[in-house]
Amino acid sequence: MDQHTPTATLLPSPDVQPLDAALADMTVLLEQYGYAVALYPASIPVAHERRLHTIRSVLESNRLALLKLDLPPLGIAVLVRQLRQLSICDFGAGIIASAARLLSHYVYAGALLHSVTRLDRVPVSLKAHAKSWVPGSQFGVLAHPRPELIRIGAGTGRLGGPDFATRMVVAKGQTQSDWVDRTLAPQWRTQGLEEATLPADSPGWWGTAKLIEFAAFLPDISILYQLVSSVRREVCTWCGIELIGDRCGFCSAPLAAAGNHRADDPQNPYRSAHPNRNSGVLDHGTPAYHGP
Repeated sequence: MDQHTPTATLLPSPDVQPLDAALADMTVLLEQYGYAVALYPASIPVAHERRLHTIRSVLESNRLALLKLDLPPLGIAVLVRQLRQLSICDFGAGIIASAARLLSHYVYAGALLHSVTRLDRVPVSLKAHAKSWVPGSQFGVLAHPRPELIRIGAGTGRLGGPDFATRMVVAKGQTQSDWVDRTLAPQWRTQGLEEATLPADSPGWWGTAKLIEFAAFLPDISILYQLVSSVRREVCTWCGIELIGDRCGFCSAPLAAAGNHRADDPQNPYRSAHPNRNSGVLDHGTPAYHGP
């Protein structure tokens, strides 16, 4: 990441930061930047998610977008990085918030695991569970964009990868293996590898600390810009902010009459501004809080 890319801000959990301090910090952020986009995984503790929505409610601000995504921790980190890149472009805050769900479709996130006995994020067969007890067993797991699991070295196939150029980031836990570097990366034809620190939430997400987490993503800001620019823009009828896709990331209001258009209708909000490109429908994630 170059020196021109803005940094991200960590929003601490309720265990380590009182509500008053959290409100003060968010007030400063909103006063300084105007808008804030918070990404968090669907696996976040309920208390932490409730804290985020409490902050938004107390401040009575539609300038804070809360986007919950069903991605592994390293995948979330990749998306945060991409939004940081896009934040220096000529996109409004509503477009940036919508782009998180769009770009998640292009993130391939998984891990090498020595055991799948505690893995509950991806379907695991009884046979795979049994193989976890065999010493030296290793599994390649893809959690996103579609769940897949293979036993490494068993001739059972390969993980389905992207059909577009990507770069891969790798975060190593308490294990040693060169499978990601020497086998998976060449199979996926990644255009380079980089190492990162394993996210603190990764062992809990994957059910083991003996893992190597990986995520393949679009690294080029020009490609990200082109992808986001290609999607038809709309204006939220509730808060007035410009967006792409079917739902506002800031007020969570659905696009009016989103389901009343044919796919080839020029008024279809899902239709790409460039008809030969993917529509980029934002049907991933849950911006609204549905907890107690």
